[in-house]
Amino acid sequence: MNQRRLSQRSMAFILAGGRGSRLHELTDSRVKPAVYFGGKTRIIDFALSNAMNSGIRKVALATQYKAHSLIRHVQRGWNFFRAERNEFLDILPASQRMDESMWYRGTADAVAQNVDIVDSYDVDYIVILAGDHIYKMDYELMIRQHVETNADVTIGCLTVPRMEATAFGVMATNDQGQITSFLEKPKDPPATPEDPNLALASMGIYVFSWKFLRELLKADAVDPNSSHDFGNDLIPEIVKNGKAMAHRFDESCVRHEGAPAYWKDVGTVDAFWEANIDLTSFTPELDLWDRDWPIWTYSESVPPAKFIHDEKDRRGVAISSMVSGGCIISGTEVRNSLLFTEVHTNSYAVLDHSVVLPYAVINRSARLRKVVIDRGVIIPEGLVVGEDPEEDAKWFRVTPKGTTLITQSMLDKREASL
Repeated sequence: MNQRRLSQRSMAFILAGGRGSRLHELTDSRVKPAVYFGGKTRIIDFALSNAMNSGIRKVALATQYKAHSLIRHVQRGWNFFRAERNEFLDILPASQRMDESMWYRGTADAVAQNVDIVDSYDVDYIVILAGDHIYKMDYELMIRQHVETNADVTIGCLTVPRMEATAFGVMATNDQGQITSFLEKPKDPPATPEDPNLALASMGIYVFSWKFLRELLKADAVDPNSSHDFGNDLIPEIVKNGKAMAHRFDESCVRHEGAPAYWKDVGTVDAFWEANIDLTSFTPELDLWDRDWPIWTYSESVPPAKFIHDEKDRRGVAISSMVSGGCIISGTEVRNSLLFTEVHTNSYAVLDHSVVLPYAVINRSARLRKVVIDRGVIIPEGLVVGEDPEEDAKWFRVTPKGTTLITQSMLDKREASL
C-alpha cells in the first residue's frame, strides 16, 4: 500500500474553539490555539503542520470563542491550499447553521453541525484533533493502525507516570492494545499491561472511518441525555459496545534521535513560560530546526534582529536566548529569554528568563526576571519585576511557581495609581 494513500483519503478536523481560561489574560482577546509560541509561531500551527506533513490536504478548523485573531492568522499564513489540487482548509465558526439558537454544544457537536461540509470532502477517514497542544506527530501511522486493526475508533495516547494521569482521560487496554475501559480523571488510574507505574492518557486525538462516525453523530445529536462530547459520550460508548484501539504517541512522534516523545499542553501561564524557555536550552526536546518536519506559520516580512551599543553596562547582547526577526536589542542584556517578532529593548535594561510576545517595548533600565510579557506591551523606564513577589502581585498576575504575567491593562492601572 502506498504510504501516502491513506492520508490522501483522510481529512483533519481541528477543534479550535476553547478559550483556555487557565492562561488568564493571555486569552482575553484571543482563543488558546491563537496564542503565540516559540518565537514566531502560534499553537494552532502545530496541529496544522502535523496534518500537512502527514500528507493530509483536507482540513477543517472549527472555531468559537474570540476567533478573530485565529482566523486572521490562518488566512494569512495558511492560504496556500489550492482547491484545483484537491486541497482545502475550511474555517468553520460556530454560525448556528442547524439551529438559530444553538452554538457548538460540545466537541462532537462541532463535527455534527458540519456533516454536510465533511461529506463534500469525499473522504474515507477523519482525524479529530485538538488545536491547542504542542507536539509533532505523523498521523499517517495512526490512520494505518486504525485500518489494519479494523477499529471503530483509534485513540492517540501518551504514556505517563500513573499518578500524573489523574488529570487526563485514562485508558485501560489488553495486551493487543484494545481499550477495555475509559475513565475521565480517575483518582486511581489503571496501569499499562507492561508497567504498573505507567498509564495511558488520552491526547484528544481520534481516528474514525467517516461512515461510522457520521451515523454515530446523527444518533448522538438527538440524544437528550448526551453532552455531545467525544470524551464524555461517544468514546465511552464505543469502548463499551464496539472496538476502540489505543495508538501510542511513541510510535508516531516526530523527534530527533535520542530525544523523548514531546507533547505539551501549555494551558497555564507556568506551563507556557516553561515550554518557551525550554527552547533556549542547549538541545531543546522540541526540535524546531527539523527541515524534514517543518512547523509552518505566517512569516512577517521583517529585517533581521539587530544588536547595538558596546559599552560597559550598555551592551546589546543575548546569551542562551532566541531572538526573532525585527528585534532591536539596544544596550540590553538578554539571558535565557525568548523574544518574539519586533521586540525593541533600550539601554541598561536586563531581561532574564523572560518570554516577550511580539511588538513589546522594554524601556531603559527595566529589570525583568521570569516574566511573560503580552503582545504590544510598553514596559516603563526603570520597572523592576521578579525581585519582590509581594510588590509584583499588587499590579501583575504572579503564578504559584513565581512567573509574572504582564499586560498593558495591568501597567495602565499601575500608572493610574502612582
